[in-house]
Amino acid sequence: MKQLTNHILMIRPAQFRMNEQTAVNNYFQAQAGMTPEAVVKKAQEEFDAYVSVLREKGVQVSVVQDTLDPDTPDALFPNNWVSFHQDATVALYPMFAENRRLERREAVLEILEEDGFIIDQVMDYTAAEDSGIFLEGTGSLILDRVHKKAYCALSSRADEELFIEFCEDFEYTPVIFTANQTVEGKRLPIYHTNVMMCLAETFAVICSDSIDDKKARKAVLNHLKEDGKEVIAISEVQMHSFAGNMLQVLGSNETPYLVMSTTAYESLQPDQLSKIRKHCEIIHADLSTIETCGGGSARCMMAEVFLPRMEN
Repeated sequence: MKQLTNHILMIRPAQFRMNEQTAVNNYFQAQAGMTPEAVVKKAQEEFDAYVSVLREKGVQVSVVQDTLDPDTPDALFPNNWVSFHQDATVALYPMFAENRRLERREAVLEILEEDGFIIDQVMDYTAAEDSGIFLEGTGSLILDRVHKKAYCALSSRADEELFIEFCEDFEYTPVIFTANQTVEGKRLPIYHTNVMMCLAETFAVICSDSIDDKKARKAVLNHLKEDGKEVIAISEVQMHSFAGNMLQVLGSNETPYLVMSTTAYESLQPDQLSKIRKHCEIIHADLSTIETCGGGSARCMMAEVFLPRMEN
């Protein structure tokens, strides 16, 4: 099994705004203080520049243009509704916000098949939405594909039983914990695991301070260390600058890169940057409008494609 891929699916926004349905438990979101038209235009510019930065390094990006109808303000975060696996399986996930469920489009899978990727089976967990149970893809799940471990910070968007069911279906060992952030003096669950933790091939970037339970924190760190990962700790302040929302991808000649936003990059200390650079180069792009209104960053915008390709 491979931990990294050089092929990414990204959805170019047709409309974008602060999604009122997700803001109830995504404490990273805020209004941008611009007109709705200006927000969409800026988000599209940031998206296009981000795709260019990735392609310049040889990362293959399948870009699918979102549609104006239905109303999907968060469509540029596809990793929450779909994941693609090496055994030609696709997983579809139940989403907390009703308007995010509309992002799941058959056409997106068909475009990948037209690109020569093989899809043999679809694992569809979306019926859980009827029971108010959610598991938002690789936002909720951090997958160590090599060691077959899945990390999950439980929240209203990451149900423990459904997570365990996913792990049984895909043969992952579950690593379960709760990660919190301080909101107006209260410790509240972080909405997605992938804002506090990034798992790369030989290292992990993690806001371990967000795991308030010392035993659970130690267990998570032990898992990372026993799998040979160098642990690079970030603070809660850095996490709020999306320094946990990163993804390692492959560029030209199988060169690994750690992808993050410029906000995240600028929040990191020189010693943290040098630790990362011992493992790989860093790519960053300005995603400030997307981060402000969407409450998600570089990692959320990329759905990794591990599907096998047809033989020519």
